[in-house]
Order: sequence, then structure tokens, then C-alpha cells
Amino acid sequence: MIKVANLHKSFHGQQVLKGVNLEFALGKITTIVGSSGCGKTVLLKHLNALYLPDSGEVFIDGVDITKLGQRELYEIRRKFGVLFQGAALLDSMTVFDNVAFPLREKTRTGESDIKKKVDARLEQVGLGQMGRKLPAELSGGMRKRAGLARALIMDPQIVLFDEPTTGLDPVLATSIHQLISRTQKQFGYTGIVVSHTIPQVFDISDYVAMLANGVIENVSPPKAFCASESPVVQQFIQGKTEGPIQVL
Repeated sequence: MIKVANLHKSFHGQQVLKGVNLEFALGKITTIVGSSGCGKTVLLKHLNALYLPDSGEVFIDGVDITKLGQRELYEIRRKFGVLFQGAALLDSMTVFDNVAFPLREKTRTGESDIKKKVDARLEQVGLGQMGRKLPAELSGGMRKRAGLARALIMDPQIVLFDEPTTGLDPVLATSIHQLISRTQKQFGYTGIVVSHTIPQVFDISDYVAMLANGVIENVSPPKAFCASESPVVQQFIQGKTEGPIQVL
């Protein structure tokens, strides 16, 4: 479904992506790991063309989205749902209205159908009784759940998770990981997770891809990833400051 080919991206003369090549398996969860500042979120934002590369290609269902116009990109982006780091809920809206927002803005769905769908999504993420609350009344974990409900409301084929457990304690982080795994099995989407929460995030990952020094250094299932003899992988897993990874 998704293929990145020889992707390069620089900001203000600093190269961040230096020829990334990566394929994401259809209907699976791939987690992108790497040190802080290595370009994981930059790579994620290329997948739905929030960033365009300096060179290289991004294929979605065989279509190179880097060559598309705005109207065609709009249709491609409809395939995506996104859970942002801070959930990005609108503070002035209730949880229900936050989740309903994409349906009201992008479709002609009637309010009765919107209510049924939003109520169902909130129930599926464990917030069945929270629709009338404002984001400020929710815990950090609940805000993440509300953000996931909104990400799923348009029935996306692909869901991007940008540091979904940032700011959560280990117990809440585990609950969000479990929720991602459960909804992925339920909806069958292709999940792409950017995370620092290792090795816990490996429990829900089908594949782990490591970004280091601007390229993908290793892609493999979690057990094979952890057993890799790659000095880059082992430096990262063991948290060593000295090694082939450039510590920023």
C-alpha cells in the first residue's frame, strides 16, 4: 500500500532524510524508531504529503503522491487518519463534537447518522459516557482515546500515530498500545507508529523500522530487530551515547 523510495528532505540546508527507502505492509502495524531529532516525524508527514520531498517518491496504492495536484491530494488524504502527539482536540468543543468534526466538515452525513457513528467510535475507545465533556475535563489518556476516535471516524485505510504515548505514565501508555492493537484488528487499517516507548511498543508491532543518520538502517519483525547484530540497532536499544548513531 505504501512505498517510500529514495526520499530526501532538507531544512535550511540541513539534511534530515538522506535517501529513505521503506515499504509498509498492508493491514499491519509498523513502528518507526530512532533517536530524538532523527527525522521520524518528518518521514511520517511525507506519507500524506504534509511535507513534499526535495527528491524521491512516495507511493500510495501505486500512485506517486509527490506528483499530484491539490485536488488529487485531498482524495489521497481521505485514506488517512492521524493521532497527533497531544491529540490536537479543539478545546472549545465537546468530545462528541471533536470526533464529529471531520464528518461535518468533509461529508454530507445527516446529524442522526453522525450521532450513531460518533457514539459507536467513542464506545469502541472506552469513552462511551464522555461525549458531553470538554477536553480540559479529560485525563491525558482519555484525550488520546478521543483523538483516536476522531482519527477513525472517517474509516481510514491508514492511521498515522505520532508519539501516541507521549506524556503518559507506563500504565496509561500500555493501555493506549493495547487500544491501537485492538482497533487495528477490528478495523484492519495499516498502522504506522512513531514512538520512543521501547521495547513496550514492540508488543503491538508487526515490523520495526529504524531511522538513523537519515536512512532506514533496519526493518524486521520485533524479535529479529532486537536480536540484530547491527551496531546501530544495538546502540539504540541499549541507550549508549557512543556508537554509529549521531547523537544530536
